[in-house]
Amino acid sequence: MARARWVATLAKLRFPMATLDTIRTILGSDADSLLSHQAKVSKDVLHAPGADFVDRIFAPSDRNPQVLRNLQAMLGHGRLGGTGYLSILPVDQGIEHSAGASFAKNPIYFDGENIIKLAMEGGCNAVATTFGVLASCSRRYAHKIPFLLKLNHNELLTYPNKFDEIMFGSVREAWNLGAAAVGATIYFGSEHSDRQIVEVSQAFEEAHELGMATVLWCYLRNNAFKKDGKDFHVAADLTGQANHLGVTIKADIIKQKLPELNGGFTALNTGDSSYGKLDKRMYTDLCTDHPIDLCRYQVLNCYCGRGGLINSGGASGANDLADAVRTAVINKRAGGIGLISGRKAFQKSMQDGVALLHAIQDVYACPAVTIA
Repeated sequence: MARARWVATLAKLRFPMATLDTIRTILGSDADSLLSHQAKVSKDVLHAPGADFVDRIFAPSDRNPQVLRNLQAMLGHGRLGGTGYLSILPVDQGIEHSAGASFAKNPIYFDGENIIKLAMEGGCNAVATTFGVLASCSRRYAHKIPFLLKLNHNELLTYPNKFDEIMFGSVREAWNLGAAAVGATIYFGSEHSDRQIVEVSQAFEEAHELGMATVLWCYLRNNAFKKDGKDFHVAADLTGQANHLGVTIKADIIKQKLPELNGGFTALNTGDSSYGKLDKRMYTDLCTDHPIDLCRYQVLNCYCGRGGLINSGGASGANDLADAVRTAVINKRAGGIGLISGRKAFQKSMQDGVALLHAIQDVYACPAVTIA
């Protein structure tokens, strides 16, 4: 406990924290609703983030000491080091969304070294990217910022495009590159999800044996999830169940899109369709339509926070700063462990990308933004 207090004190000295008034100004008309909301499910049931998160949550588990060391390396790095929260820069868009489509706005990021530089300048806990990027710069940077290596991708050149993730390399290669953690995507609900679940669970077991932490992109992919003009790929109930499956295959950290609505199971159980299982209390006793409650349901499905929930920052748009701060506030107040934001940062100049990453981190560093 003495060490945890020392780490937290050191983190406070590293940078000035944004004031609550600054965060309120950025949130605008949403400020009162987001900062004052009392969650439907009490925070008392959660395993909340904190400086002692690795000691409290992961040390009693079956993770070996090297996994604990690498988890602590990520949680102890960058501007949020020692707070128990994570700010990660993910850039695998060169594959997932094509390099041209992703980097045309800012061509310096065709050179993967600039991805790592942005993460470092931005004060991130880790940089998440591809085999190619990390291999090209491994000896220069592996000891300067924790690497999170993305193992699989949807290559998006097969015609027509399909919802599948394939392995681009091995867990052993990630270890050789000096990665502190590996990440992978499962498209839950897709026709290939059974194979992906088996592949990723086996990869995560090997990663844990070699001492690396594991991060799962728990995404949904099925055209049937778009129904009656609503996109249930971002429904709290369906994404929450994906999270639960992800923690079950021993992902240490879950990456999930911020939920925007609810009722995916209900919508898909109509007429002659029988899909999944539901209990109406999921929507009445455990959740409301408030964004913090929708995200709290995601956290509940991460074993009440034993698996840390990081939400994604989403695509770049016209109001990136406000959107990023809003997402960070929702995630933190719901009981999540941080934000993983890429396009909003790297599709800007290096200076503006750094400023946006700092704004996200300032939400997690601000003690006045509390768990709801």
